[in-house]
Amino acid sequence: MPRLILVRHGQSIWNLQNRFTGWVDVSLSRQGITEAEQAGELLTHEHFDVAFTSALQRAQDTLYEILKKNSNCHQYVRVHEQSQKWYEHFAATEGDLSELKIFISEKLNERYYGDLQGLNKDSVIQKYGLEQVLQWRRSYSIPPPNGESLEMTAKRVLPYYRQHIIPRLGAGATVLVTAHGNSLRALVMYIESLSAEAIVQKEIPTGIPLIYKFTNELQLQEYSMIKPEAP
Repeated sequence: MPRLILVRHGQSIWNLQNRFTGWVDVSLSRQGITEAEQAGELLTHEHFDVAFTSALQRAQDTLYEILKKNSNCHQYVRVHEQSQKWYEHFAATEGDLSELKIFISEKLNERYYGDLQGLNKDSVIQKYGLEQVLQWRRSYSIPPPNGESLEMTAKRVLPYYRQHIIPRLGAGATVLVTAHGNSLRALVMYIESLSAEAIVQKEIPTGIPLIYKFTNELQLQEYSMIKPEAP
């Protein structure tokens, strides 16, 4: 049965500092590393056939923390978008077939926040007003100054999903994707057939696996969110 597992990266340093991050390549915070490890524990016994992540370190580090905890992944190879053709020019050996392929692409990056990147969110509210900032953050089609809206983000995420991820699901694979709040919102909107109004209200928590199960015809069959047990 095809399955898609989505994980938003753990808390980043700039999440902790309440700053707009976008494409700035900041690291995970200590809490973010703990969240990634926790996601790994929740997915310990999963068998991933292929993984995808963004070009930003916080998403990649979340993926690697998950794989460290996985009982089925013993080796992996990273395939960057710009070098994919070079990597795939040779016939795989038997040893290569046991490697988990991790495909890395900017198409899965967080949405680009333009002029807001690096700024403290409270200071931006003081300068532009809460209503304007909420429009930039939560509307579907209104971008921040010189940045991307969620609609614009979806226009790069969804073609990548259709070209690279759907064929794997069509072959019955279990696919792991670690990415960002807004690039994952674009996927969730498409998979769950949500409206523009509904998706901007949907929260995707950090470090919590979202699991989508499909029929062999790739019709959505079941959705679940795996949360850690309360202490």
